[in-house]
Amino acid sequence: MNRRRGHDEDDVYDRLHRKRRRVSENQEIEDRLESLILRVGEKSSSSLESNLEGLASVLEADLSTFRVKILRILTECAIRMPEKCTIYATLVGLLNAKNYNFGGEFVEYIVKTFKENLKTGKWNAARYCLRFISDLVNCHVLAASSLLTLLETLVDCANEDSVPQVRRDWFVFAVLSALPWVGRELYEKKESQLEHLLVTIEVFLNKRSKKHWPALKVWSADSPHLQEEYLDCLWAQIKKLRQDNWSEKHIPRPYLAFDSILCEALQHTLPAIQPPPHNDGDTYPMPRVIFRMFDYTDCPDGPVLPGAHSIERFLIEEHLHNILEAYHLERKECAAQLLCFPYKAKIPLEYCIVEVIFAELFNLPRPRYLEICYGSILIELCKLQPSTMPQVLAQASEILFLRIDTMNVACFDRFVTWFAYHLSNFQFRWSWDDWEGCLQLEADHPKPRFIREVLGKCLRLSYHQRIKDITPETFASLVPLKPEPIYKYSMEGAASLPGTEAAHQLVVNVRNKCTPEEALNVLRELPNPLREGEQPAAAQAAPHNPLKIDVFVQTLLNLGSKSISHSFAAISKFHYVFKILAESEEAQICVLRNVWELWQRHPQMVCVLVDKMLKTQIVECSAVATWLFSKEMASFFTHGYLWEVLHLTIDKMNKHVSKLSGELQEAREALARADSSSSDSEDESGSKKKKDQDKPTEEAVERMEERLEAAHMDQKRLFLIVFQRFIMILSEHLVRCDTDARDPDTHWYRSTVGRLRQVFLAHHEQVQKYSSTLETLLFTQDLDPHILDVFHQFVALTA
Repeated sequence: MNRRRGHDEDDVYDRLHRKRRRVSENQEIEDRLESLILRVGEKSSSSLESNLEGLASVLEADLSTFRVKILRILTECAIRMPEKCTIYATLVGLLNAKNYNFGGEFVEYIVKTFKENLKTGKWNAARYCLRFISDLVNCHVLAASSLLTLLETLVDCANEDSVPQVRRDWFVFAVLSALPWVGRELYEKKESQLEHLLVTIEVFLNKRSKKHWPALKVWSADSPHLQEEYLDCLWAQIKKLRQDNWSEKHIPRPYLAFDSILCEALQHTLPAIQPPPHNDGDTYPMPRVIFRMFDYTDCPDGPVLPGAHSIERFLIEEHLHNILEAYHLERKECAAQLLCFPYKAKIPLEYCIVEVIFAELFNLPRPRYLEICYGSILIELCKLQPSTMPQVLAQASEILFLRIDTMNVACFDRFVTWFAYHLSNFQFRWSWDDWEGCLQLEADHPKPRFIREVLGKCLRLSYHQRIKDITPETFASLVPLKPEPIYKYSMEGAASLPGTEAAHQLVVNVRNKCTPEEALNVLRELPNPLREGEQPAAAQAAPHNPLKIDVFVQTLLNLGSKSISHSFAAISKFHYVFKILAESEEAQICVLRNVWELWQRHPQMVCVLVDKMLKTQIVECSAVATWLFSKEMASFFTHGYLWEVLHLTIDKMNKHVSKLSGELQEAREALARADSSSSDSEDESGSKKKKDQDKPTEEAVERMEERLEAAHMDQKRLFLIVFQRFIMILSEHLVRCDTDARDPDTHWYRSTVGRLRQVFLAHHEQVQKYSSTLETLLFTQDLDPHILDVFHQFVALTA
């Protein structure tokens, strides 16, 4: 009996060992297959055709064991590496020619993936999936008529009623962007059906609204390059391709080498595919405007830059965008991959790369990635290609500066930030004398304003004397002032100020490490200028004492002016005093005004301190917005740091709402999980007690709901304040100009309207929730058409 048990144990061990070995061997084979599929098409000593033929034979041999794995890898590779779409289509074509059943299974799998991507809103993946399906027609895997039926079904979605235009736009864009791959095949085999499809698309494009177009343009003027809406541009490129009999020179087509094999294969038909209907929660890709900075006249001798309406321009740009997407987290690798572009001998590559990177940087409403990502990639490109890339970038900077008069203010800010960052990496060297002509222009003109803002940003990356040294003396008026505090209680004539004595006493006490209560005692006897002439009891009832705030804020922050860390330490230690003095919104505005008066020569410090005060809840977001739009700040509206403060304030509010929303969602899910599993855990008393302790109560969830509702109300109030102040200040300007018979279209006015548009775009996801409230309360029909247009353009973005 004992021997038998021992024998059984040995037998079980052997079986387990064999199973582990088999699993290990299978895993090795799977990894090898994945590596082979991933790397096909990369540089190799063998030709692509022989590699494809060999890989097809390897995969066919392993189909019986690894069929599901092969289906998944091929599909994922084609979607994640769309530039190799034709290679994977050829591979599927060869496998289909060898094994018809596998071809049918692959068609089922890719259709299932396509439908899943549509259902889950993975729009880019769905578009690349459709492209791959289209390319399978070239490899005789799918019948052309079957694909045309699918394309017609997708275009029919563009004629749906009561759905957002962005949904209809996407389906048309997906179909148009697949045609460069399969257009020639459809033209040769199903010309009349293809023409009918194109006519349907043209009818849709002619009647669609483009109200959003001006809001997304980098430049308001269309000279020298037309800033085209993305669907219009692609349609023009497809029409040009049709004129050229659907012949293009960019897409590699390895399946042509296997035509004799592929044409013998049996074809499959696609099942009926019905896109999922629109649901209210669905989001779609936003419309875009195609960025154009160069044409063939800007490029020196060498390969010619394809025209704006050639399909090659679309294909090259999309390929470069895909490289950025794949490698943007590794700047060195990204730069190397961009410069290794496979068709670089046919195009002026440096110009194409620079245009695509600036297209991403200036993308509205926001860039895909952090702005510094693009700056760091451009620096790596200059290092890798020092003979050409710096010159192309300098040329691009000149072009952008020449056209800056009509540049969107959000793009203006990004250009400023990038240019300052770029200069800081090249010892701040620039031929400033070439821009000397702008010194004759008004101070608010975009060109001198750009230089002023750039030098201000350079100051953040260097020090004041360095900035003075790098700029010619003629630019002295644009060089920022030395970033030092203006402490009024130590200036000439300070003795006559009412709070000077208390300020000096406070300096002594703080230096002697006084407590917050002792600091308040120093301020206690200061009179309240808001209640002058009233009885002491009435003075005590005043909402805030501006003199106390003045003395305390200016003195404390001046003592902490040595560095940002010193300022933060001072705020942290005397946080209690701030909270006592700044209980009301008016008091908080008074705090902010004093921060600005002290640090008006140091914009970065203003931004940092306001951010700190928001984080520590010394001031509310609504108080910051009200202060920024106060009359004394109107003359600084053309200074970028004011809007930096506004956006960080709105971002703070949005993050607060998002955090509360996430916490509530987690609590609801935890409560639902606990309720559903309560019956299962009745027998496990210890475990049940622990779960009950971790489970949020219904009362706690209700409190979280109340907090979120209050946060939503604060967010709505903040947006109402911001947009109401915009309307007031712009309307006052228009009325004043009308009264004085002056042209209202000043640089200040254009800049301020641009800032209004920037707020809409930068926070569009949050503002969209309140668009009906804004339309009812603020953006009414009696408003000036120029201001109202900005709102309508914003609404059209997701309409």
